[in-house]
Amino acid sequence: MTKFFQLLAIQRWDDHRYYHQDRINRSLHFISAISFLVAYAFLFIDPAVAALIGWLVSMSTRQSGHFLFEPLGYDEVNQVTNEHKEAIKVGYNLHRKLVIIGIWAVSPLLLLIDPSLGGLLTPHHSVASFVHNTGWIWLALGVGGLLFRTVHLFFIRGVLDGLVWMTKILTDPFNDIYLYYKAPLEWLRDGRLGSPERAHQI
Repeated sequence: MTKFFQLLAIQRWDDHRYYHQDRINRSLHFISAISFLVAYAFLFIDPAVAALIGWLVSMSTRQSGHFLFEPLGYDEVNQVTNEHKEAIKVGYNLHRKLVIIGIWAVSPLLLLIDPSLGGLLTPHHSVASFVHNTGWIWLALGVGGLLFRTVHLFFIRGVLDGLVWMTKILTDPFNDIYLYYKAPLEWLRDGRLGSPERAHQI
């Protein structure tokens, strides 16, 4: 277990220092983390609604921070190129994220082709039920994306690294609240960019 938590701390630190230098991005991650916790709660109430919150609020704020605000050129803080960071990214780098986002965006069209999705869903009869069924598709996409990359990591990096990454993803909302709750005030006070400090990892 010591090795597990050591690898978890390394993955979190690399993610923090390489991909969270912009305080707007950190602020958006704080918002994303809170909404993810709401989505986690809704998993026990209505999983489809949980997926709608997760994708429309949590993922939208999180990924817009990466794509719109985080520096994508040479990383002066860590003295590495963006290409190097993307190549060593354990989870979904920006290219892989674009693929997932593309699938997410077009996936509701499946309900127009087959409203029951092969008998898995009750066909929609209103806009509300269409949105709810979309939530089920997005839930399957989220779970599938998590499991696909985890198993992929089993083969390319080892089972332990894969399990560590999956644990990191599932606990990121808690860690992000801990790391970035001060980000909005820091952004207003000090501006957008700053060298990521070494934060204590949970």
